[in-house]
Amino acid sequence: QVQLVESGGGLVQAGGSLRLSCAASRDIFNFNDVAWHRQVPGKQREMVARLTRGGSTTYADFVKGRFTLSSDKDRKMAVLQMDDLRPEDTAVYYCYAEITTTQAEGGTQWTRWGQGIQVTVSS
Repeated sequence: QVQLVESGGGLVQAGGSLRLSCAASRDIFNFNDVAWHRQVPGKQREMVARLTRGGSTTYADFVKGRFTLSSDKDRKMAVLQMDDLRPEDTAVYYCYAEITTTQAEGGTQWTRWGQGIQVTVSS
């Protein structure tokens, strides 16, 4: 089964930047919708940013103006650029995507969550 692989998390000081990437574990046709969510212990997972198949992007109010979600031209990788990070951005970040497999694999569609990646912002 195709999986989502996230990279780019880590520890950064407040005001710094991180860049999270999300890609499929093997070749796919493309991502349709793709989104990043985050979760802290004891709280519900919340949406951070979403990129639709039509190309429109939606951001949670708490990241507007600081985070940018984009994809490569083939829509096989999604990148969340996080600037001006704050301690309250500390969380495990999850990529979520609706994937279309290659024609050789039937062109089927799957939804997947990544395994999660830790982002820690120190004050």
